[in-house]
Amino acid sequence: MFSTILLPVDLGHDASWEKALPAALGFGGALHLLSVAPDFGESAVSSYFPPDFEAKARAGLKARLDAFGAERAPGAAAHVAFGDIDRAILDAASRIGADLIVMASHKPSELRSFFIGSHAERVVRHSPIPVLVIR
Repeated sequence: MFSTILLPVDLGHDASWEKALPAALGFGGALHLLSVAPDFGESAVSSYFPPDFEAKARAGLKARLDAFGAERAPGAAAHVAFGDIDRAILDAASRIGADLIVMASHKPSELRSFFIGSHAERVVRHSPIPVLVIR
């Protein structure tokens, strides 16, 4: 039913993939893993980082995601992005031609959800393709 599946993975939080990875693998389509290094936003903050910070962050994240994929999802393609997490997920899904996004969600704090919402919620709201949110 689904041929190209995108699974966003936060390598610093096992909850981002522990339940979602088996679900994504269960569809049998081509699996694409995505990890996103968040943007710092304010230029005042980013000015404290060296000019090659983004390139080094991408390279380090790609190496870690490749190792993760080799161990837990052999054959999965690994992609990295830098910037807004929600936008990066949607952009990656479009770029690879995904027909399903599988992602984990945790119960957010009420205050945090009120002010910024969850990544899963924003992806679901703006995605032109189906999104399976695993809790």
